[in-house]
Amino acid sequence: MHRPDYLIQGEVARLFPVLATTSKEGRTTSIVLACISKIEEFGAELLSTVGKRVGKRSKIETYTEIVFKNEKIQVKDRPDGLIILRSGSNEWRALVEAKVGNAEIAADQVEKYREIAKEQGLDCVITISNQFATLPEHHPVEEVRKSRSKIPVFHWSWMSILTTTDILLNQDAVADEDQMLLLNELRRFLTHESAGVKGFDRMPAEWAEINRLVSAGGKIPAKSNEALIVLDAWHQETRDLSLILSRQTETVVQEKLPKKYRSDPLQRRKDELQVLRDEARLVSILEIPDAAAPVEITADIARRTIDIGMTLRAPEDKVSSKARVNWLLRQIKTEKIDEVFVRMTWPGRSESTQFQLSDLIADPSVCEKDKNGLQVSRFHIFIARRLGAKFTQQTNFIKELEDAVPEFYREIGQNLQEWRKSAPKIRADRSSAEDVSVDALESDAEADGIENL
Repeated sequence: MHRPDYLIQGEVARLFPVLATTSKEGRTTSIVLACISKIEEFGAELLSTVGKRVGKRSKIETYTEIVFKNEKIQVKDRPDGLIILRSGSNEWRALVEAKVGNAEIAADQVEKYREIAKEQGLDCVITISNQFATLPEHHPVEEVRKSRSKIPVFHWSWMSILTTTDILLNQDAVADEDQMLLLNELRRFLTHESAGVKGFDRMPAEWAEINRLVSAGGKIPAKSNEALIVLDAWHQETRDLSLILSRQTETVVQEKLPKKYRSDPLQRRKDELQVLRDEARLVSILEIPDAAAPVEITADIARRTIDIGMTLRAPEDKVSSKARVNWLLRQIKTEKIDEVFVRMTWPGRSESTQFQLSDLIADPSVCEKDKNGLQVSRFHIFIARRLGAKFTQQTNFIKELEDAVPEFYREIGQNLQEWRKSAPKIRADRSSAEDVSVDALESDAEADGIENL
């Protein structure tokens, strides 16, 4: 592989980089970039997250320690890497900046790399760290998101890269055996403590302050910097949670976002901050492929509870609400019913009702009390876990959340099925084409006309 002419310095990313033992960042970045170029499915999967399709004839090249010719912009620290995607005569290029361990992406450094990218005609900058982003285009650093630069910046967490390797391996998605072996070695490397890869494990110090304010009956101020920090931490945690579920289910679990939020993360932040101020709640919705419904997660600060549930449409082919409840109960296999509840939605202005699962199991007809003539239209089945003092603690809150969400899905969610209308059936008296011919329909019309005289 020849170094591109526009580089005066740059090493092909190595699987076995010769670097000082103290250079964790350079070593980890080089190994991952080398795997992106050497393992076809791995490179294609990662680049797809930043909107690039890797075709059969495409080629990925990766370099480290790069210096461009005729650089006008001088920076103290060089970009950690360069990714080049060649597809025919087209060439797409991305600068890479990586941090390991507790080191975080610095906004001023990213802006310098954006300037280099603009000067050199590159397409984007990709950052990698233990920080989390809901989507690669929703950067975890606020200053980067708010920048007026037109050079896009995408973000991968190390945990998202590890999750991608794990899913590809478990799905046997890598065709070449040697590449499969190499990907497994990458997984082994990334899971070793020396690589510095870790999940989101604690809320910020401001979490306790927000809890104290809400517990005292106060209202979160409109321009509360503490609330913004807490909300950003919640977004990082829910992204990490989606990665945990991805590894557990061996599928790609993502947060469900309205289209307007996917294109405008600042509007999402503004709206969710309003919910946090008005209702003292943090909310997230996770989509699990082929599940009956998305998993809805609510952290209620006032109640100090975590609510986790799924909403199902009630079966319309059942006449009574009792029959509809029995349809739901048959799907629930868990024996841990003490903290499980079912909230029912009724037509019109009739108020919702809520029951403990144990009460419905004992007597399904209890749902019809004061709802004569009405049929339940939706079920929201959920667990409400009261954490008490643990809710306010930075690490215990995360631990409890990451225990509770997979538990709900394992015990309840994965066994649920959505109701669907039955397929239309051919009537017995219209079983052949002749039964619905013009002559047959004419006979039916005449017969019906005589009956109506």
